[in-house]
Amino acid sequence: DVIEGKEGRFRETLLGKRVDYSGRSVIVVGPSLSLHRCGLPREIAIELFQTFVIRGLIRQHLASNIGVAKSKIREKEPIVWEMLQEVMQGHPVLLNRAPTLHRLGIQVFQPILMEGRAICLHPLVCKGFNADFDGDQMAVHVPLSLEAQAEVRL
Repeated sequence: DVIEGKEGRFRETLLGKRVDYSGRSVIVVGPSLSLHRCGLPREIAIELFQTFVIRGLIRQHLASNIGVAKSKIREKEPIVWEMLQEVMQGHPVLLNRAPTLHRLGIQVFQPILMEGRAICLHPLVCKGFNADFDGDQMAVHVPLSLEAQAEVRL
């Protein structure tokens, strides 16, 4: 019982690991999006880019320290969403749909903020992922270093 099942040792600790700067959600159609853009829900975006938003708030003297910046984020102040928009413009994200069987299973997109809780994609990019809109989920990853960002832009 401790070894088998969804809560068993193999699935919980050995097979699955949590990954920082990543998220997962259902995909929905976004026909108004450009092919190189994806829509990220506000909830996921603020979690993915939180450290960058905190740094931006402090650098622009909109928060005096990390604690103040985190409270602004918790309270969802309008300046937080403006800073998030600014941060997201310079950061591409990787979208991955499991199983990743070939190189088109992971693609880079420019994120934009969307309402709701689902990741939005243009329908024409779904073929490479072998995805459809019947409940498929995708993972989103943020490349952190400048080298990683340059590599995904190639």
